[in-house]
Amino acid sequence: MTENKKPCVAVVLAAGQGKRMGTSVQKQYIELEGKPMIYYALRTFQESEIIDAVVLVVGKGQVSYAENEIRLKYDFSKVRAIVEGGKERYDSVWKGLKAVDLKQEDSYIFIHDGARPFVDEGILRRGYETVERFRACVAGVPSKDTVKVADQDGFAVNTPERKYVWIIQTPQVFEKSLIMEAYARLMEEEHADVTDDAMAVERMMKLPVKMFEGSYQNVKITTPEDLEIAKVFLRTKKG
Repeated sequence: MTENKKPCVAVVLAAGQGKRMGTSVQKQYIELEGKPMIYYALRTFQESEIIDAVVLVVGKGQVSYAENEIRLKYDFSKVRAIVEGGKERYDSVWKGLKAVDLKQEDSYIFIHDGARPFVDEGILRRGYETVERFRACVAGVPSKDTVKVADQDGFAVNTPERKYVWIIQTPQVFEKSLIMEAYARLMEEEHADVTDDAMAVERMMKLPVKMFEGSYQNVKITTPEDLEIAKVFLRTKKG
């Protein structure tokens, strides 16, 4: 990157319960080829030329564990803060944002799901280049499948053109002042139906969010089947 690169902080969310995984271990700590799942995203941020610091948001009572078994064990020196998340995703994001130690308003925040282990430097670079131009952007990939919009009774009512349908991923990247203001307003109004950070900016700030190319391997590990797919991806990368 150039010497004029603006400061960038990654807020990594690892507070989810992972109930669909069907294990007693929270999914971010499930081992994937001998290391906890959260290791892989944090390793990418640790080695990145884009990311300067990381805030890790973990589940209730897990701060000490994450400090000793994740940050210290794997020498993730860019992890500058570990904070406990909240009940909903937007609560956890807000707690993570408040822990960002950036005095400069002219900086960027990358919000990433820790259950996406295959974020890479190319995605981070594209996110940085896009947020510089558009202030708010989100990683995604064009849908490979035809998508139907259904009504409340399960009948198809619309089939959007596939070329306009994107599968949304993370990281989602924003100017610091923009995302802080969006979440401050969101927390005052408590919009429980806001399911990602782009929605917070779209709804609270009335600002369109630009898409940028993620990766079809940048999958979110939610079910045991996803875990098997992740193992294949990881072995391919090692190979």
